[in-house]
Amino acid sequence: MRDEDVRTSCFLALAVLDAQFGGALPYDAALKQGFTFRGTRVPFLNHQKGIFRAAAQRGPAALSIQTSIRSPYPDAATEDGFHYAYRDGSIDQPDNRALRAAHDLGVPLVYFFATASGVYRAYYPWWVADDDPGERRVTLRPGKFAGPVDEPEWASIDEPIAQQYAVREVRVRMHQDRFRGLVLPAYRHQCSICRLKEVQLLDAAHIVGDLEDRGEPVVNNGLSLCTIHHRAFDRDLVGISPDYEVRVASRLLEDDDGPMLDLLKGSHGVTIELPTRRAARPDRERLAIRFEQFQSGAST
Repeated sequence: MRDEDVRTSCFLALAVLDAQFGGALPYDAALKQGFTFRGTRVPFLNHQKGIFRAAAQRGPAALSIQTSIRSPYPDAATEDGFHYAYRDGSIDQPDNRALRAAHDLGVPLVYFFATASGVYRAYYPWWVADDDPGERRVTLRPGKFAGPVDEPEWASIDEPIAQQYAVREVRVRMHQDRFRGLVLPAYRHQCSICRLKEVQLLDAAHIVGDLEDRGEPVVNNGLSLCTIHHRAFDRDLVGISPDYEVRVASRLLEDDDGPMLDLLKGSHGVTIELPTRRAARPDRERLAIRFEQFQSGAST
């Protein structure tokens, strides 16, 4: 049994929640309630463990899996997909059987990826592309909605280039979401420069870019910035010194182009708001690297 009816009900319910919560799904407010299938409430996931098969299912394959914010397992992204580890214990214990059955039956599932404590992004439909008992892991790949709307169908992505593109897009999204989930709470969900507290207008900005040396997605390589200050920071129109002082490029200070520019100019000389935890504060060495880049750009 493939449980297509249960899976489709699950995916459609998640689509509604994604629209309602903007993709960031809080467990207590969104996922804990589960979804309705033939008059019965069915959980989306087991919040306490990674691999979940619902009691409403007739088939053996998992409905969903999850990676928590502090997962003890070596789940990792690769160019071809995402490694997901078996649960500890026997390969034939129930959770591992359910995970491996998803591969054997070729059925889609949901991958719940925690972006912060108690907050998940739901990726679906995903497929268990490979099963490696020797390494005690499977490889997951994103799929696609194949339609039609009245009778939804879900399909794997078979073309290699399209597969790699889909995997790369999800890797970037996961990185951004997890990084944002670390940085924004550290700054009490406000812009560290202008103190704006509208979460939908806040970004987690890298001090040193993630493709550069020392560009790791760790909280002390991040700043909570509103979208305007983030864009200006990325383009070296605004810099932050190792002493946490904001500097605005001289050519902007000398310009006069309306209220939006006044917002940036008003930041000049401001000391940024810092996280309470000392370990979460911006790394001064990284700031020095980035500030040197700003000074070079600001002088041109």
